[in-house]
Amino acid sequence: MSMSIDSVKNLSYSLPLYVQIAEGLIGQIEAGALAPGAQLPPERDLSAKLGVNRLTLRRALRVLEAQGLIIRKHGVGTYVADAKIERQMEVVFRFTRGMQKRGFTPAAKVISLEVSVLDASLARELAVPISSLAYLIMRLRLINQEPVMLESYTIPTQRFPGLDQYDLENRSIYEVMETQYGVAIVRARQSFEPVVASAFEADLLGTEVGAPLMLERRLSFDKDGRPVEFGKDRYRGDRFRFVTEAQPYDL
Repeated sequence: MSMSIDSVKNLSYSLPLYVQIAEGLIGQIEAGALAPGAQLPPERDLSAKLGVNRLTLRRALRVLEAQGLIIRKHGVGTYVADAKIERQMEVVFRFTRGMQKRGFTPAAKVISLEVSVLDASLARELAVPISSLAYLIMRLRLINQEPVMLESYTIPTQRFPGLDQYDLENRSIYEVMETQYGVAIVRARQSFEPVVASAFEADLLGTEVGAPLMLERRLSFDKDGRPVEFGKDRYRGDRFRFVTEAQPYDL
């Protein structure tokens, strides 16, 4: 594997040295010079090539590891991680269809499914009477058998009677809504914020406690502007990148 030392070290020297090294390596990964699956040289060799001590190199590698760009396999080596999946923030994301278009094999595992009374705040959001019943559905989403996202739905039972009788491990919930109930989601109000994985989430997602996640809160609407479902999805930060397009803003 060829590495350009100059490209790694040719950065502003006002930055700490380990940050310079990290930024250089990140640039090589993003440019494709370090391809997914490539093994980095041993620390002794890499630190010598970069002209830094091993402590500085390790600090730099921890930065890349925290961003999900490299994977350290104890006793084996350090590898460049798979490229992150881009998630457009300004669209209603359909996991099954989106992953299939990217060439992945999506899957779902139902973690829990129950009917419960809505609290007052969620009832207002969903525009249903207080104390209405709702399905509380939690599913683990996978691509190529790897867990990548934990999703939670709150869906009023009155509008979707019998929803819990459908095979929600092998069918998209949005697809069931459309084909069985004639309800299509056309827009959503979404918010995104970084969070860290709890012990429960880390166990399901195959990450460490405290690993970075992106939390999406979502209120979806049909073509008539009626709320359909409230969602809370937690994406693995090392597998997804969130992108949006900006337009010129006139003051």
